[in-house]
Amino acid sequence: MSGTLFKYPNTMVPCLTMMWLILAAFLGIQKKLHLTAWAAIVGFIFDMYYTGILGVYVFIFPLVVYICQSLYQMLPPSFLSGFLVYFLGITVLMSLGFIANAFIGQAPASASQFLVNTLAPTLALNLVFLAVSYFPVEALYRTHR
Repeated sequence: MSGTLFKYPNTMVPCLTMMWLILAAFLGIQKKLHLTAWAAIVGFIFDMYYTGILGVYVFIFPLVVYICQSLYQMLPPSFLSGFLVYFLGITVLMSLGFIANAFIGQAPASASQFLVNTLAPTLALNLVFLAVSYFPVEALYRTHR
């Protein structure tokens, strides 16, 4: 699907791994899952495979999981709360990644181009993925508690 997701000038980045981590933070037992450690491991693998610069996503992934977990605990547990917190989590993830890449000179676009051509399509795609997968993943976590 890369021809559809990465069609100039727009870029849609599917964040399925982050979605799974955030859903685990919403629905799972946090102390038994060790989500921040898993998020750091996934961030390390993400850095090794995609960016080639170790350390950026090792810190961003656990930070986003922690922020989403903290925000979700303040809200009543529901699909709409999860939807809102996931929206904020993906926004933080993509924005911090862009800021880190801009800081080291790897960002190919300006902030306004990033917001319009990358962040908005990425949010739309990932929110659709969340809407489709939230209830099946919730049922999976409910049956395996």
